[in-house]
Amino acid sequence: MQSGNIGVTTENIFPVIKKFLYSDHEIFLRELVSNAVDATQKLKTLASFGEFKGELGKLDVRVTIDKEAGTLTISDRGIGMTADDVDKYINQIALSGAEEFLEKYKDTANSIIGHFGLGFYSAFMVAKKVQIRTLSWKEGSEAVQWTCDGSPAYTMEPCDKTDRGTDIILYIDEDDKQFLEQSRVDALLKKYCRFLPVPVISGKEQEWKDGKYVDTDRDNVINAMEPAWMKKPADLTDDDYMRFYHELYPGQDDPLFWIHLNVDYPFTLTGILYFPKIKNNIDPGRNRIQLYSNQVYVTDQVEGVVPEFMMLLQGIIDSPDIPLNVSRSYLQADTAVKKISSYITKKVASRLEDIFKTNRSDFESKWDDIKIFIEYGMLTDQKFADAAMKFVLVKDTEGKYYTLDEYKTLIEPTQTNKDGDIIYLYTTDTTAQYQYIKGAIDRGYSVLVMDGQLDQHFIGLLEQTLEKSHFVRVDSDIIDNLIAKEDKKAVLLTPTQRNILTTIFRSQTPKVEKAEFLVSFEALKPTDSPIVITQNEYMRRMKSMAEMQPGMSFYGELPDSYNLIVNTEQPLVEKVRDAATTALADKITPLETEVEAANKAITEIRDNAKDGKLDDDEKKRSNDLEARVNELRAEQEKLITEYASTQPLVKQLIDLALLGNGLLRGEALSQFIARSVSLL
Repeated sequence: MQSGNIGVTTENIFPVIKKFLYSDHEIFLRELVSNAVDATQKLKTLASFGEFKGELGKLDVRVTIDKEAGTLTISDRGIGMTADDVDKYINQIALSGAEEFLEKYKDTANSIIGHFGLGFYSAFMVAKKVQIRTLSWKEGSEAVQWTCDGSPAYTMEPCDKTDRGTDIILYIDEDDKQFLEQSRVDALLKKYCRFLPVPVISGKEQEWKDGKYVDTDRDNVINAMEPAWMKKPADLTDDDYMRFYHELYPGQDDPLFWIHLNVDYPFTLTGILYFPKIKNNIDPGRNRIQLYSNQVYVTDQVEGVVPEFMMLLQGIIDSPDIPLNVSRSYLQADTAVKKISSYITKKVASRLEDIFKTNRSDFESKWDDIKIFIEYGMLTDQKFADAAMKFVLVKDTEGKYYTLDEYKTLIEPTQTNKDGDIIYLYTTDTTAQYQYIKGAIDRGYSVLVMDGQLDQHFIGLLEQTLEKSHFVRVDSDIIDNLIAKEDKKAVLLTPTQRNILTTIFRSQTPKVEKAEFLVSFEALKPTDSPIVITQNEYMRRMKSMAEMQPGMSFYGELPDSYNLIVNTEQPLVEKVRDAATTALADKITPLETEVEAANKAITEIRDNAKDGKLDDDEKKRSNDLEARVNELRAEQEKLITEYASTQPLVKQLIDLALLGNGLLRGEALSQFIARSVSLL
């Protein structure tokens, strides 16, 4: 019997392994089963080279629980080990048998999982004692038993094992008895080993009998040895892809489409990425992409491997070339990962372009479901944004889809303003903004529908990308201002008329919660609406973005800013103007004359002040005049407001405009209905 100390540089190696080397204790099962699969695959490779001439027999990996003995055993019929192998690969930590084997058989042994030689020691995270019973494939080999209780000391002696391969026997710690429960072990095997290339057997299949589940004599095979992503796309049907998706994500809606990844240079990468239907909210953390290494589940924390926007996708990526740390649980951010990430971005963009080109009608039918993914990608990844410019679509209010180039060609002749800028009109709500959309369409213009979750941010990206182009919401101004073709027609109001009308309409605008209204005048067509309400484009965008970006919350607290635009050419407005001028001019004009004289006097006092500073007497005269101006203006305001309150037509015109914008509510709406009945 041989005894000795494991070749490590510190006697504290096992506490380090137990506490820090692996992120989760359950990883031990993945590591040991992976090692068993490695050993099996190595034997197949040796047989294919003619070095192993014996009978392969049934090759599988068995996981066996003995609750009475308190053991969990992982058994394989792979290459096994000699005493020298155990001494080299077990007693000398971090020498990797897999690395050496790969170097020798690098052209064919592409399914060897191990890379670090530390996987075996994960057993000590859950076991108080570990035994290895092994018999090498080499002719004339003797079986060996290796035992260690979690200290650097071990024993190694001959044993009576007669079948080729290795048994790893774990005597489970008191704190980890959960790993002696069949259901717990089966769940872990399904998580980590469900697609391994060698059958993994755990217990027996069960069937319902006499009111309970009982074991049958059939082995319970955990895994599917040939998962869809390992097959050639030509060998798979649409039904195969769908079936595999629902295996991965039970209960989910069918995916929109998928991309089969398959590359062997400059790195090895396979996988299938699915485009799921995204409901209401972006949730990159749900039903993630799964990362595998040679069919062994590694993690679903794949932020380092796929770009951020692809976290919206689902599916599997499998690559032995993604560098992992010793626990295989965390990715190292190095150049290899970045290259893989760039490839996936390029492949996804290329596939989307192919789908668009080969079956545009199908692509358009899915556009509303996938546009959030496309926009998210373009907003967060410049390379994807550049590629996506070829197939990103916009939709108009008639439900027609266009590429950006197609849409530019469509609107450039009619929607170029006097400064040579192309104006892209859009709506965020086709119902609420209907009258503005109709006004634009009646002018021969086209309006895009931009009502998606990311559209406001996407509009900003397009404005930065497209030359001499501006996106303007269709209700942000009157249509003639949105696409100004020539200088505006002058508003023909005297100062007195402007003053009277401003106060009339401002004073009769009902209070709307978190909203402010600014009265202005435009000389529009007589057939246009008497009053149009628009919302400031810049402030509206800022408030919209504030809803998604906490750092912009300041804008979210500001009231909505609306322009109440009075059409001075409209007959009803002319009627209001003429009646108000007749009723108020004689009273208002003397007040305005006195205000003008007082302001002139204030200006003279300030202009004549020595060194620009007022003495006490000048300050008093200036303050008295300012107070008088305020009194006169207050008197004007009172006279006009009292008059306006007696004019139902004024209130009716304002309320009609508010109603068209969904801003007339509560008491104001009730009064409008009653007034409408009265006027009728």
